[in-house]
Amino acid sequence: MMERLDAFEKMLSDLLEQAEYEERRMKELKAAGREKTATYRQYFGNRLFYKMMLDRYRKYGLLDESEHE
Repeated sequence: MMERLDAFEKMLSDLLEQAEYEERRMKELKAAGREKTATYRQYFGNRLFYKMMLDRYRKYGLLDESEHE
């Protein structure tokens, strides 16, 4: 059971780190006027996916409401 909890915590940490990285990259791309690039659009799509996943974790009480909005 602990292995499963550890795996969940690692997955959540990785998801939060990746979401934060991509958010920073999107800001950089936007500042450079590159919102129409494939990379920006991919990050935007990923952002929607991350939001859905994090909202689901919050729904089940696995993530605090205040964490990464």
